[in-house]
Amino acid sequence: MLKHTPFHPRTAVLCQSHAWRRWAGYVVASSYELSHEREYHSIRSAAALFDVSPLYKYLVRGRDAARLLDQVATHDVARAQVGQVLYTPWCDGRGKVLDDGTIARLDETTFRLTSAEPNLRWLQDNAHGFAVTIEDISAATAALAVQGPSARVILQQLSDRDLDGLKYFRVIEARLRGIPVTISRTGYTGDLGYEIWLDAAGALAVWDALIEAGTPYGLAPAGILALDVARIEAGLMLLDVDYVPANRTLIDTQTSSPYELDLGWAVKLDKPHFVGKQALAVEARSGPAWRFVGIQIEWNAFERLFTAVGLAPRVPTAAWRTSVPLYSGGEQVGYATSGVWSPLLKQYIALAHVQSRWAAPGTALEMEVTVEHRRKRAAARVVKKPFFDPARKRA
Repeated sequence: MLKHTPFHPRTAVLCQSHAWRRWAGYVVASSYELSHEREYHSIRSAAALFDVSPLYKYLVRGRDAARLLDQVATHDVARAQVGQVLYTPWCDGRGKVLDDGTIARLDETTFRLTSAEPNLRWLQDNAHGFAVTIEDISAATAALAVQGPSARVILQQLSDRDLDGLKYFRVIEARLRGIPVTISRTGYTGDLGYEIWLDAAGALAVWDALIEAGTPYGLAPAGILALDVARIEAGLMLLDVDYVPANRTLIDTQTSSPYELDLGWAVKLDKPHFVGKQALAVEARSGPAWRFVGIQIEWNAFERLFTAVGLAPRVPTAAWRTSVPLYSGGEQVGYATSGVWSPLLKQYIALAHVQSRWAAPGTALEMEVTVEHRRKRAAARVVKKPFFDPARKRA
């Protein structure tokens, strides 16, 4: 049976579209209105409020908490400062990515790990011999994301802490209208944003306070469809869409390493040991076979394909999540995994895996496009990610 998040009594009455979807066993809104367009523009021009409670959340505590997470994750957890948040993948023994998420150091011996997939057993299997406790707090912890240029001013009205000093990928304890929360300068939109973590008992009071404070600034509840557009603009990958977790692949070619997912910066080979290190050290020397890149479809070429059959160009206003071939000449050299028309950038963009030889920014490719039931190819090129990277995100 599908579960409801702690915010469901509020989101249910707001969801005029009745467009719901599953996320980690929970029911969440695809969009609140009949179209996600206003919700998307709230992200980029005002602020959007997302219920992200279905994320899996684990508290790892004890003398060896840092050592355990350092062994599991590719990033250097042991060196993280109290109040710092790390984004990191973690891998199997072959150096193939199982999942990616964040690790927040709440104090010297306490960490919170968030992930898209359940990871309790993986943590427990690796914890043998370590002085740690691992607690699954997924259901007990509610989570909201406030994302957009007005996010800080809205939160500041409610917070007892000065948010001007909260740096990018840092976390603090605070109170919102007297309710204890932790606030992290993180998000999945590539914009200025914060995520709020709190006990589920206080969920509705915090939601109501945010709506009250944020409405004059254009704050709008937003669903997964708007989030999908924003995360593609931000060049952020999605598990089960842009890569397959290594423990669910059927053949080796379906797996991806951190280097193939453009996460080499989060692999710290100078650490003494972590799961997959040996395989990743070999790959670091030889170079990955694939790269995860941005693709921009050339508008004039795309338009000509439709003009040739007497149609105006049809661009995807909602993000697609399918495998679309990419070509160089007559050879398929990769595949796009998700894409969308960016309303802000006025560009048709996609995220893709291409063989390393064709991964350099500026490389000319072609992407398969279906025009009036026939498969065509539109000119495209490899571009650097993210597509959208405003200074306010880190400022």
